[in-house]
Amino acid sequence: MMKKLLSLCAIILMGLLYNCGEHKPHNEAITKKGRDMFGHYIPRGLTKTTDGLSPGYVMFSAPNSPYTYLVNRKGEVVHQWEGNYGAFNAYLMDDGSILLAAEDPDFPVFGFGGPYGRIQKISWDGKMLWDFEYADEKQIVHHDFAILPNGNILAIAYVATSFEDAMANGRKAEMMPKSGPWLEKIIEIEPQGPRGGKIVWEWYVADHLIQDFDESKPNYGNPAEHPELLDFNLGLPIPPPITQDSLDILKSLEMTDRNETTDNLGSDIFHFNAINYNPELDQIVFSSPFLSEIFIIDHSTSTEEAAAHKGGKYGKGGDFLYRWGNPGNYQRGDSTDRQLFGQHDVRWIEPGKPGAGNLTLFNNHPPGDFDFKERNADSLNYSMVFEITTPIDENGQYVITEDQSFGPEQPTWFYMAADTLSFYSSYISGAHRMENGNTFINEGAKGRFFEVTPEKEIVWEYLNPYRGEIRKNNGEPKNPMPDPYFEFRATFIPADHPALQGKELVPIDPQPEPFVLPPPKEEK
Repeated sequence: MMKKLLSLCAIILMGLLYNCGEHKPHNEAITKKGRDMFGHYIPRGLTKTTDGLSPGYVMFSAPNSPYTYLVNRKGEVVHQWEGNYGAFNAYLMDDGSILLAAEDPDFPVFGFGGPYGRIQKISWDGKMLWDFEYADEKQIVHHDFAILPNGNILAIAYVATSFEDAMANGRKAEMMPKSGPWLEKIIEIEPQGPRGGKIVWEWYVADHLIQDFDESKPNYGNPAEHPELLDFNLGLPIPPPITQDSLDILKSLEMTDRNETTDNLGSDIFHFNAINYNPELDQIVFSSPFLSEIFIIDHSTSTEEAAAHKGGKYGKGGDFLYRWGNPGNYQRGDSTDRQLFGQHDVRWIEPGKPGAGNLTLFNNHPPGDFDFKERNADSLNYSMVFEITTPIDENGQYVITEDQSFGPEQPTWFYMAADTLSFYSSYISGAHRMENGNTFINEGAKGRFFEVTPEKEIVWEYLNPYRGEIRKNNGEPKNPMPDPYFEFRATFIPADHPALQGKELVPIDPQPEPFVLPPPKEEK
C-alpha cells in the first residue's frame, strides 16, 4: 500500500510541475553541463559579461518574497520595491513606480495555475499607490497582465464554471472534474482611487467555442470550418480520481497546491499564461500552453461585440483573428504540423526594435519535427526562443488560405543552446527583443537571465541568487524545493528608460542576502 501511495505521489508531483523532469543529484557532470534544470548546484549571481553591452538594468521579483529588484550589469542590486504580499510579476512605469501582480494569501477556490488575486501599484520610494483585489469564489486574476496607453490594465482571469454549464456547452463529461472547469476571460480594469477598479471591457472564451461532440447543443459545428473558434473538447485530460485520504497525505508532504480538493483536480483546462497588447493594431495576443497555441483577438470591440462574431475594427467581434502553434486544434493539421509545446510569454516586438511587429515567445519543450542543424538527437528535453512573422496584410487582417492553417511554417529566428543540454525550462520563462537587436531570455525554472546576439552568442548572464521567507498562513516555512530560484518574468530595462532619469542608481548597502539551498539530507 505504501509503495503504491509513494508512486501516486510521484506521478502527481510530476503533473503539478508540468513535466519538469526529475530532480538530479549533485555531481560534477551536472555542474559542468548546467543540466540541473532548477539551478540547485550551479554558481549564482553574475556569471558572464562582455565589453560593449547596452547600458541598462534587469528587473525581476524574487520568489517567495515581497521584493522586486533592479540589478545593474555587474549583478549588483541598485534599487528595490517592497510590497506587502508575494511578488509575482512586475512592470515598470514611466514615473518609477511598478505595477505588480501580488499573491493574496486568502483567495478562495483556485489553486494551481498562477493565480494571485491582486494588482498593486508601488511608488519608487515604496508607497502603496493602488491595491486592487479581484479574487472571489467565481473569478480571479492570474499569471500576466498588460498595461494600455491610457493606464488601464488588461488582465487574464479564471472563471469558475459549473459541470452542468460546461455540459450545456458541449464539453465531454470525462474531460471535466466534478466541480467543473475553470474557463478564461480577459478584463480591462480602469483604476479608481487607492483600491477601486472599474471593469470597462470583457472578453470571455466561453462566447467563442465550437464542438463536434453533441449536435443538440447550439455551438455544434465543424472546427475545421471555423478556425476563429475554439474546440471546447481540447485541453488537458483530468487526472485519475483521488481519495480524500490520499489527498491529505499529499498535502502533508507539501505535494499539492492551495485549495485543491478531490473534486477540482484538473479544473484548469486551458491555462492562459501570457498577454500582450499592440496599440498600433489595437489587438491582444495571449498564450495557452495546455493547447500549445497563441491567439490574437480584437480589442477595438465593445463588450457586447466581444461576445459576438461581428463588430469591431476587423469585423469579427471577439472571434480569433489569428492563432498559431498547433493547427491540429482546429483540424487543419496533425502532430507533424505542431510547432509549440507548452510555450510562455508571447509579445510583439515594439516599434524601433529590430523585427518590429513580429512576435517573440519561449517554446518550453522540443519543437516537434523541426529539422534544425543545431538539434542534438541525444537531448530529449530542451527549450527554444522563437521570433515569428505573422501573415498580416496592410489592413491588419491575418491571411489564411481555405482548408490550410495559419502560417508561418517556420520561425523567422530562433535560439537554442548549441549543446541543447544547457538551456531548458519546462515551465514559466520568457524572452523579449532589446533595442540593440539582441534578445533577453529568462530561463524561468533555473532563474537564469541572459542576453544573446542575433548570431546566438551569449554576451551576458546572471542567475538569480535570491529567495524570500514568506511563510504559510499557519506560520510554517514554505519548502523551497524543487525550484528555489524560479522566475516567472525578468525584464531588461534600458538606461534611458524615463523611470530611471534623475535617479541615483548605485549599489544598495548592504546587498540583499543570497539564499543558499541547504545540502540534501544524507540517506541512512
